[in-house]
Amino acid sequence: MHPCFRITDKRYTMYAVVKTGGKQYRVSAGEKLRIEQIGAEVGQEIVLGEVLLVADGDALRMGTPLVAGAHVKAKVIKQGRGDKVHIFKMKRRKHYRKSQGHRQNYTEIEILGIA
Repeated sequence: MHPCFRITDKRYTMYAVVKTGGKQYRVSAGEKLRIEQIGAEVGQEIVLGEVLLVADGDALRMGTPLVAGAHVKAKVIKQGRGDKVHIFKMKRRKHYRKSQGHRQNYTEIEILGIA
């Protein structure tokens, strides 16, 4: 059988879609994830309260816009800065060149559980 058609167990694991830092993430217990920076200490447990969807096997609960009573517990692993992104602007034949760099702050978390 071709590996693309192999049935995986991911379909039956519990997962949730959470919103933090203006972005949405699909998370399940045990995953590590880099999100926008949160003001929390390393080792501290946090609760992500903006849960948009919770799926447990075939049971699917979708919020309008949030799922009532649902939250995701996570632990802060580290705070850091991402790789540098180089921005270069140039207009040909006009002697205009502009170079700029940016490093985005992030928080790495580990998902402990979905409730």
